Amino acid sequence: MKTKTTLFTGAALAASLSVPAMAQETWTMTTTWPSSLELIEIDRHFADLANKLTAGELTIDFYEGGSLVPAGEVFGAVESNTIQAGGDWPGYWAGRDAAFSPLATTASLFNAVDYVNWILEWGGAALYDEIYGNYGMVYLPYGVTNNESGFRTNSPIRTLEDLQGKRLRLSGLEQGRILERLGGSQVSMAGGEIYQALERGVIDGAEFSTPNVDWSGGFQQVTKYWATPGWHQSASVFGVMINKSAWDALAPETQEKLRVAANATLLWSLAFTERRATEAYAQFDEAVEITRYDDETLARVQEIANEVIVETACANPNSARVYLSQLEYLADYAQWRDASAPFNLGRTPNGPDIEAIRACAN
Repeated sequence: MKTKTTLFTGAALAASLSVPAMAQETWTMTTTWPSSLELIEIDRHFADLANKLTAGELTIDFYEGGSLVPAGEVFGAVESNTIQAGGDWPGYWAGRDAAFSPLATTASLFNAVDYVNWILEWGGAALYDEIYGNYGMVYLPYGVTNNESGFRTNSPIRTLEDLQGKRLRLSGLEQGRILERLGGSQVSMAGGEIYQALERGVIDGAEFSTPNVDWSGGFQQVTKYWATPGWHQSASVFGVMINKSAWDALAPETQEKLRVAANATLLWSLAFTERRATEAYAQFDEAVEITRYDDETLARVQEIANEVIVETACANPNSARVYLSQLEYLADYAQWRDASAPFNLGRTPNGPDIEAIRACAN
């Protein structure tokens, strides 16, 4: 803990003698992203804004990913209070609890606005706190991106048949199972390893993030084709894991300021990444050949995704509860969203069987 020193004169000095000096907390925060990947800008934006809003109460010392602990160890470092805060993508922890997967992304289901709606007004925020709370953490979602780019390869993927036998870097529990049913195989690796794996032909292709992040990763230098859209991750959420004891040590007013910083960053991240994705798409359009699945193909992917979501949810009660909450939001919001089409916020997907998941959740 660091004590803030303030200079007083005259009456202010006399008044100060009757109250204790204000203590200022100092937190160490890192992220899963290296500075070479643009996703780190969301973490930096939150840390900068939080420091401004909590000036005199809390200082967050932010370090780029990999500088303190490897990306895969950020969860454990926060859990143990080795560091107080860590930026992440929840899907990286699905091996601990499958519920982390839908907290991070969905296959052909939520878009970015759906996540914002669900988190802020349909009960999603409480589920993040509950699942991370099982590991002694508080969670503040503060970043959202729309659907990811899709696979980047050196042979074109235009149909589902083109996925047969392909070894593709792909993140996500459900995503890997969907790919297997489509005839491909999932290869897991950190974002920083993808470039070399593509360059050396260790994998046949890869997905990673939105166009701007993929451009920052240099994938246009080692691939010739880009298959859109990214059905595997129709949106993604990012946020900060906070050790519960560190959180509890803060005054309620300071906690509220951190929530305000997170919500403000959440909205900013959507506009920022959509602008940057638009710019990067134009760059990719000149560097590689962009292909797109037809509607019939995407409908088939949706069918398979629905099957996998039900199976995955029903294998884990926490996962079932998260998916049930998401599907209840979609059903509720569909009334207004469909009535306001085409001047609305996205689509109402033909998603999984909500009653099958409800039965598993209950």
